[in-house]
Amino acid sequence: MALGTATDPYELRFDTGRISLDLIATTHPAERLDSVDALRAWITGSGLVPPGTPLAHADPSWLTGFRELRGETARLVRGRPVPHSHPYALALARVNELALAAPPAPRAVPGEDGTLVRELTGPPRCAALLGALARDVVELLTDPVARASLRQCAGDNCPIVYVDTSRGRRRRWCSSEVCGNRERVARHRRRVALSR
Repeated sequence: MALGTATDPYELRFDTGRISLDLIATTHPAERLDSVDALRAWITGSGLVPPGTPLAHADPSWLTGFRELRGETARLVRGRPVPHSHPYALALARVNELALAAPPAPRAVPGEDGTLVRELTGPPRCAALLGALARDVVELLTDPVARASLRQCAGDNCPIVYVDTSRGRRRRWCSSEVCGNRERVARHRRRVALSR
């Protein structure tokens, strides 16, 4: 099954429209960043690093850092912007602190077929990856258009927040293939039950 369409709690999804929101989505329907291997898969699958980037040096401390940033991001995105509230202010301060780290340095190199491909100058540090994610959070929160396009999925019990870039801004679900399909199936079952 393609990434973004599975309902398996261990399969990763990348359909929220922002990498920082994709990180938040790793908590639904269950914890998906439950091992360093899962985190490595998320880092590569999210596009945070180019495919093939060595991540063997990632260790359990990376899980702690990514989960902390995920929690702070969720607090900022799902909460109302109340700059003087203590939890909001602490989350904002932590995201701003993490955003100070320089993101991994990319370079263009010839690929196997001669076209230029992106690779990193060396194995990325955890702080650099968290810095890139924190910068995405800062951009999301400070861009009025993106902030106004944030939506909560209308699916039953789905906490995923996404950026609605659809025409007319009428997107209802985090994923048409997952929550949208569940809603269509439920609607069909209700119609069948009523017709009996």
